[in-house]
Amino acid sequence: MHVSSGRWLQGFALALLTAFLWGILPVKIKQVLQAMDPVTVTWCRLTVAGSLLLAYLAASRRLPSFASLGRNGRWLLVLAVAGLVSNYVLYLMGLNLLTPGTTQLVLQVAPVLLLLGSLLVFRESFSPAQGLGLLVLLVGFALFFNERLAELFSSLTRYTTGVLTVLAAATCWVFYGLAQKQLLSRWNSLQVMMVIYLACAALLTPWAEPLQVLALSPVQGWLLLACCLNTLVGYGAFAEALAHWEASKVSATVAVTPLFTFVAVAVAAWCWPDYVQGEELGWVGYLGACLVVGGSVLTALGPSLLASWRRRLGRGAVRQ
Repeated sequence: MHVSSGRWLQGFALALLTAFLWGILPVKIKQVLQAMDPVTVTWCRLTVAGSLLLAYLAASRRLPSFASLGRNGRWLLVLAVAGLVSNYVLYLMGLNLLTPGTTQLVLQVAPVLLLLGSLLVFRESFSPAQGLGLLVLLVGFALFFNERLAELFSSLTRYTTGVLTVLAAATCWVFYGLAQKQLLSRWNSLQVMMVIYLACAALLTPWAEPLQVLALSPVQGWLLLACCLNTLVGYGAFAEALAHWEASKVSATVAVTPLFTFVAVAVAAWCWPDYVQGEELGWVGYLGACLVVGGSVLTALGPSLLASWRRRLGRGAVRQ
């Protein structure tokens, strides 16, 4: 069983960096998807990120040894690869149907599902504060989709299909996250990510069309490169954050990702209105988005908040 290093400040900084990079990612990918299909975009991101890691680890003579995995480790690797490649493709398919902000907000169920998975796999505790957090999150979703609830539950429109696709992507991501955390007890984060990236790219190769890169405009080409580097740094930071901090607390920090997305969309729509469309939300929708983020944070940090509250009560009793 993997045990965090305890360097919480380093874990927090890495998790916050992950949230920022994941937050601005859909704004860039949305432009690239105008000229490339989701599978090819995913293949490019994974191939570039995996190749860069391979070159670095080979140069530093730190390539991973598969012999150290053992049978259980190999099954964990298969699970991580299947989870991540499914997440990447489904996420882009959903993003193609939704706005960046909506996509990232729906994806917020992933950290909550990761927490619930951690309860089973890592036997982390579940407190009343976390139950309250789940309730706040559900209320937030209801407010965010308040104008389209009937559409979501009554017909399979483009919008509904997009939401369901992103929910499927979030579920696949949980399997990847849980498997990766266990793999960190055998390899370091860079080794784990290199193998997962290259394995995922190999799986997608039969369906990828790399020549689509030639159809990109110069701006889209640079955005694709930025997406590839975002994949390398963002997931690398996430993997390293899990090595230093508990999965629940990493999930709480990553939960602020939609806020970065909404800010990025607003800035991009203001600077480049011909290319980026702003989010069309009323104040109720934005309130719902904030509640979703707040509920995710409260759900992930429930045990820590409860422990802190109990310590304060204990100190007060001692003073009396």
